[in-house]
Amino acid sequence: MKPEHLQTLARELNIKVAQVAATAELIAGGGTVPFIARYRKEATGMLDEVAITGIRDGMLRLAQLDDRREAILKSLDERKLLTDLLKAKILAAETITALEDIFAPFRPKRRTRATIAKEKGLEPLADWLEANQTNTAANPQTEAVSYIKTDGEAEQQVATADEALAGARDIIAERVSDHADARAAIRKLIAEQGTVSSKVMFGKEEDQEAAKFRDYFDWSEPLKNCPSHRMLAMRRGEKEGFIIMRITAPEADALRLLENLFVKGNSAASKQIVEAVHDGYKRLLQPSMETEARLENKKKADAEAVRVFADNLRELLLAAPLGQKRVMGVDPGFRTGCKITCLDAQGKLLHNDVIYLLGEGNNLLKAKALILALVDRFKIEAVAIGNGTASRETEMFFNRIGLPSHVSVVMVNESGASIYSASDVAREEFPDHDITVRGSVSIARRLMDPLAELVKIDPKSIGVGQYQHDVDQNLLKDSLDDTVQSSVNAVGVEVNTASKQLLSYVAGLNSTLAANIVSYRNENGPFKSRAELKKVPRLGDKAFEQAAGFLRIRGAENPLDSSAVHPERYDLVKIMARDLSSDIAALLGKEDVRKRIDLKKYVSETVGLPTLQDIVNELAKPGRDPRKQFEIFKFQEGVEKPEDLQVGMKLPGIVTNVTAFGAFVDIGVHQDGLVHVSQLADHFIKDASEVVKVQQRVQVTVVEVDLQRKRIALSMKANPDFEKRGQPGGARPAQAGGGGGNRSFGGGGGGSRNNSNSGGGGGGMGGGDWFSAAVTKGKK
Repeated sequence: MKPEHLQTLARELNIKVAQVAATAELIAGGGTVPFIARYRKEATGMLDEVAITGIRDGMLRLAQLDDRREAILKSLDERKLLTDLLKAKILAAETITALEDIFAPFRPKRRTRATIAKEKGLEPLADWLEANQTNTAANPQTEAVSYIKTDGEAEQQVATADEALAGARDIIAERVSDHADARAAIRKLIAEQGTVSSKVMFGKEEDQEAAKFRDYFDWSEPLKNCPSHRMLAMRRGEKEGFIIMRITAPEADALRLLENLFVKGNSAASKQIVEAVHDGYKRLLQPSMETEARLENKKKADAEAVRVFADNLRELLLAAPLGQKRVMGVDPGFRTGCKITCLDAQGKLLHNDVIYLLGEGNNLLKAKALILALVDRFKIEAVAIGNGTASRETEMFFNRIGLPSHVSVVMVNESGASIYSASDVAREEFPDHDITVRGSVSIARRLMDPLAELVKIDPKSIGVGQYQHDVDQNLLKDSLDDTVQSSVNAVGVEVNTASKQLLSYVAGLNSTLAANIVSYRNENGPFKSRAELKKVPRLGDKAFEQAAGFLRIRGAENPLDSSAVHPERYDLVKIMARDLSSDIAALLGKEDVRKRIDLKKYVSETVGLPTLQDIVNELAKPGRDPRKQFEIFKFQEGVEKPEDLQVGMKLPGIVTNVTAFGAFVDIGVHQDGLVHVSQLADHFIKDASEVVKVQQRVQVTVVEVDLQRKRIALSMKANPDFEKRGQPGGARPAQAGGGGGNRSFGGGGGGSRNNSNSGGGGGGMGGGDWFSAAVTKGKK
């Protein structure tokens, strides 16, 4: 990696150059982010995953910058345009934007008004105008006469002096538009003083489909204040053909900046320059910079939306697991009945059945007898009920049939279950069962271990985040993949029970190696040691180095195989035990023995105190799951549908999604309510994630229920203001909710459990926030 790039990344990430260099070397050598963060702390100077990811992504970005730089140099050299001064500028450029600004005047262009003027031989006249701005005696009209040309081909003719001057101004206008300093000045002006505005598309004012964008029919705000969700909302409205969005700089200020750059003196020639500058800005530079600003602000909005999505996904993946319990999965339903599955403690399907609680063919006594018999037969310890259609009615049934006291009834977020049940993964796992059985199994397994089950689903289908179909899909995929990998490796994976989908996210492994591990396990029985992994086809030394510390083997002969201690440090642990006249089992089981370890004694060139401390900490809790302890959650009894809600009710709820404008909370009525960011706390909150996380249990107050518009508004304030809640700041509430899923109390119906959080969003927040809510919940 180039020394200048090391300096750049160190400055951007506010870390030492040596840390960047060491980390870059590890990454170049095939190191993964989780491995480097966990097992190479001495080399990186204790950098965390965020910093290491920043270095990895920065390396890629700077490599792309170098590639573009080489392409530009090659283009200029081939066209005999490369001078020493120009080359020096190109080599000094630190960003793609700066590089493209330098290249702009030399970029091959389609035929423009300026190129046509040059073909007519008018470039010397443009040069003359620029050179004679301070010459009050110079007469542009007189000079232009010499460029009149009426013979030859028609395209080369210049009929009058005015036509010659017009051509010269076209050339100057293009120079203004391509000038690096001019572009930088207008870019800065847009960033600091620009305005983003939107208007309804002509003829769409009364369009019903356009109604959900009504807040943006006549909207304007400073660009620097526009939050990501409003930027993405306006872009969606524009994409769907209902509104027009503009990003503009204050024109008078922009022209003043350009005149200061290009206009000298007060002569007849300088007046020609003024005219050219104005034309260059309005016709060329302003549209160009608006396009750039739109792209740049789209990137910022994408980055923020992706960050929110990744944060939510991490919380969902790391939700507390019930653990290895025998679970009954229940996929609720009215007409088709409730699909019942019984799983053993390892998640293996033992039995499936169906009961009918409502509609034709319902038989509550028969259903009760069947459930109690299954619970007894399969020694069920918990019941997992999907939170979709008929979930509260089903929960009520299970709570009233006299289940044994040790059997817990738990509502489970089933978002994305239908995606899994129809997937190749599910078909491969359960080839002899239909999608309803697969969905019920998924619900049960989510209770047992959310992480292990959710990795089988495309993260975009899990039901958290905002505008995931509008953002850069490559950025989204990379970020979500990083999040899943980080979460999987933070928990660790039991190699003898893990699915190949879960194994594929272990550092150093991929889908092929994961499949090979499962095949080897199926053919040879459970792995007895980590070392045995080296026998797996195509799993080489590098993959083993990266993966071994994150793989667990319970019951292995070497107890360290079930811990996060890396095999490369086993000998060191043996030396520690020997020095204490003890063994590894004693180090693991006896705190008084571990306290006698003098860590400084084992410091070496490759092992420092951070790694030694990690080893001792792991010996104290080998292989312990870092996730929180599971706690049963209950919704308020008697509150099961929106009609049961009353303003002022205080209810328990679970956060299902956190967005830039607030948090959605499941309160058990088949439709999530929205706690707007202004209602999350009694003090000012800029970012909802400061206060709430996905899966967090919260207490909320109902502040508005709009059955007609399908909206529920909630508050987490100690004393909500019910009177002014609807339209803070005088903004008009949005008019429509989004599409619908199976919990869509509002919106346009349709869909199934591929998004259990879908629906219309909640009640009358202005400024586009309720529209954002509707779109976020209704379009996954």
